[in-house]
Amino acid sequence: MGVLALITFLNVLVRYLTNQSFAWTEELSVSLMVIMTMVAAGAAVKRDRHIRIEILFHRGSAISRRRLAMLSSAATVLTFLIMFGLGLRLFWDDYRYDVTSPGIGVPQWWYTIWLPILALAIAVRAMQRLIGSWRSS
Repeated sequence: MGVLALITFLNVLVRYLTNQSFAWTEELSVSLMVIMTMVAAGAAVKRDRHIRIEILFHRGSAISRRRLAMLSSAATVLTFLIMFGLGLRLFWDDYRYDVTSPGIGVPQWWYTIWLPILALAIAVRAMQRLIGSWRSS
């Protein structure tokens, strides 16, 4: 987060003073934001802080809360496994066709590899929650 704030601030400062922009800062900022979002999503899954409709969750009995928690975990696992598969295809296309980033000119797969890795990590965390809910019956 600090690196993201620093490079964005420097880019704004340079653009304000010189009417020029560092092209690479936007590219790096977007990549860092995606990584931070995925890491935060993993933390939310681990701590059971994902978005849900609390009124439906808390009105039910303990059994219905457990079932809703299991449904939520299963949907999270499925969603992030799909994201893993699609992210893997994106990474493979970038790698196979030797795509380079427009700002810096480095291989694009350096950025896209993080999506499937982090999506799989989130799916594993959600699966742990699903198993935990299943065992607590």
